[in-house]
Order: sequence, then structure tokens, then C-alpha cells
Amino acid sequence: MNRIKTATSNKRILAIDILRGITIAGMTLVNNPGSWGHIYAPLRHAEWNGLTPTDLVFPFFMFIMGISTYISLKKYDFTFSRAAALKIIRRTAVIFLIGLGLAWFGSFCYYWASPTEGISFWAQLGESVWTFDHIRILGVMQRLALCYCAAALVALGMKHSRIPWLIVILLAGYWVLLALGNGFVYGEENILSKVDRAVLTPAHMYRDNGIDPEGLLSTIPAVAHVLIGFCVARMMLGRKPEAGASAERAHDQKLITLFLVGAILTFAGLLLSYGCPLNKKVWSPTFVLTTCGFGSSLLALLIWIIDVKGYRRWSTFFEAFGVNPLFMYVLGNVLGILFDAISLPWAGGSVSIHGLLYDVTLQPLFGDTGGSLAYALVFIAINWVIGYQLYKRRIYIKI
Repeated sequence: MNRIKTATSNKRILAIDILRGITIAGMTLVNNPGSWGHIYAPLRHAEWNGLTPTDLVFPFFMFIMGISTYISLKKYDFTFSRAAALKIIRRTAVIFLIGLGLAWFGSFCYYWASPTEGISFWAQLGESVWTFDHIRILGVMQRLALCYCAAALVALGMKHSRIPWLIVILLAGYWVLLALGNGFVYGEENILSKVDRAVLTPAHMYRDNGIDPEGLLSTIPAVAHVLIGFCVARMMLGRKPEAGASAERAHDQKLITLFLVGAILTFAGLLLSYGCPLNKKVWSPTFVLTTCGFGSSLLALLIWIIDVKGYRRWSTFFEAFGVNPLFMYVLGNVLGILFDAISLPWAGGSVSIHGLLYDVTLQPLFGDTGGSLAYALVFIAINWVIGYQLYKRRIYIKI
């Protein structure tokens, strides 16, 4: 977090904040169940090929990041400058380092939750602090950082009319890579796994049959994903209305176009999935097209509900997440780690905050799966209370 800003006059686009808030609340929901062994099917990721509602959450945020990149770089007139370059480099480094910091913090806290017996306090402290030889290098925040950096540099260094062609090249080239490199095999013979194990080494990877869902090569289509969001923003905010068209008609034209783009991308992704399966873990090209299509359609729907129909009162809950998205995501991760790691005295022994809420309180009331969902909802509510205090005071924490 490089600065805290109290907003007084900046005009924000509410529908974008709401969609962003929905994704952050969704990520918090699916990442913090009461029990990983008891989760309702829609709240699980697809094991390999396929798509569940949970698989839409992260790509929606990537799509919105592309829109936000357009908005943030517009003030530089999309011209490369020292100020723009410093902003991109600084933001990339901060987001990436926060991701690494979360990985380290989790390792540190879980170590002290189950310390090694028979060694001194100072030896345990050294072991718990120095975990860099086995923490995961890449992750959600790190992917956001790399994709933001690449997309921002492209936006400043390439004619915007050529960006769609770059998207096609990236997705087509990545599909060829997958086709020739066993890219849809769920195992270590997959080219994505081979590259990650060679460069990152297994000690620094997510453990899932050798596949890291935020690995190196799958960052290529993720960059295209953010660029699609950028192009959608350019279509929404950058084009001048037709001569003689009223403001209302111009707004309607953009909304219809946004719906059409969503429909075209969605159908293209679904149709092409017969030859290139939808797969989040490899971030397949069809996964990019389909999720960007859904994201575009949902954004259009939110604009219609909020701006056209004026139904806004329901959105306050999500707006509290959406105005400080990365901070709220980090907050959810930190609280999730602390709830697992901090033990409290209970019934002659000890229990974690997580265990007290789920095992002792919610599971007996709602059962295994119902209690697991209830825990996730309570966890979201705790995060929201903090986010709402920032929202109410119009404090935006920039990361």
C-alpha cells in the first residue's frame, strides 16, 4: 500500500466498482470455507476441464483490471513518460511483493501454530522467519502485478487499434503451445509444469499434479485477458458519440455494443471449447474468451440496472469491497491466516478462531456443508464491516 487517499471530488464509475466488489466478495467467499471437505458444488473450482461459478471470480477481476488500466492511463494521454513508467513499475513491484509477503506470512503463522518440539525458541524463530526456500513465488497477486505491467506497457507503447491483433496472436500462439506440449494433460508431462518446475522449482510452486494455476506460461493468455478488458473500456469510454446523437442515445449505443461484445466472446469461447477445452488451471484461450464474455455481459447488466433504471440501494454492500479491492483481498487473506493460526483456550485445551466459529458454533447448528457456507458468510461479514468503515469515510487505499 503506497498511499491512503481520502476522496473528495474524484468521480467513480459505480457499475465498475460494484462488479469489482462482487468479485472480491466472491473470492473471499470461495477461499474461506468452514471446511474444505464440505463445500457446495458451485463453490468449488472445476477439477480440470470445465467451468463452475467459482471459476468466474478471478477472471472477472482480471477483466476489470483491464478497464481500470485504461482509466488510470488516460490521464497520461496514453503517452509514454517518466511519470507513467514510474507509476507502472512502482505499482507492479508493490503488488508483487505483497503477494510474496502473504505467502511468507502464511508460512510464518502456520509454523507457530504447530511449532517443532525439542528445539529452542531462537531456533524456531529462525526457522519460522526464513521460509524463502520453500514459499510459493507466484500467486494471485503476483499474476495481477505481471499482467498489469504488461498490459500497461502495451497500452503506452502500441497503437490501440492494433491491440486486438496482439490479443489474437497471444491466444493463438498459446493454443499452439498447449496443443504441441501436452497442455491439456493433468500431470507433470504438461509443458506448463515442465517450464515451471525447471524455472521456479517444485519447492516454489503450488502443488497440484505439478500444475501451478498461476504459472509462468499461463501468464501469456492472462495478459491477453487484461487487454480485452482494456479494449472494452476503450469502446465504452474512448469513442465519441455519433454526430447529432443525444447523450441518452449515445449511452444506449454503448450499452448495446457492450452486450453484443459479451455475447460474441461468450459464444466464441464455448464453440471453440470443443477443440480447446475451458480450463482455468492452464488459463486456456477459450477460458479467456468465455469469462471475458460473461464479464462484459454482467458489466452491461449492472450499468443497465444502476445507471438506466437507477436501482442503487442494493449495491452498497458490494461497493464497500469495490472501492478498495486489492486492500480488501489482502485483508481477507491476512484474516484467514490469523483465524487459522491463533489459538484460544477452550474446554481445557485450545482451539483456533476458525475452529471456534466452525467446529464449535456453526457446524452443530447447520451441519457440515451448511456450517461451512455459514462460516464463509460470517467471514465475509467481518471483512465487510472493516471495508464499510473505509467506504463511509470515503477513504481509498491505493495499492
